[in-house]
Amino acid sequence: MNQTLNSSINFKTVVKVAEGLIASDMDGEKVVLSVSNGKYYNLEVIGGRIWDLLVEPQGVSDIVDALLEEYQIDRVACEEDVIAFLNQVYEEGLIQTC
Repeated sequence: MNQTLNSSINFKTVVKVAEGLIASDMDGEKVVLSVSNGKYYNLEVIGGRIWDLLVEPQGVSDIVDALLEEYQIDRVACEEDVIAFLNQVYEEGLIQTC
């Protein structure tokens, strides 16, 4: 059911954390280790918050709504930033589409 890597995540996509990853909080930022490729990824504060929301599969629109409740940010900017972040971590194999 996963989209191919050349597909992009959009506002209607549902995503979840991929298997084989170890996440940890370090000094207020989320760090993820991919067991399959041995790489560490620092998701920083907002990326870490998005990561926490992905404990259960989430629609991109639900992620945006949650962030808008927690942070003072423009909706359009939030949507663009969330989609860009999700596409980046998707390409790295850290999340999957549902």
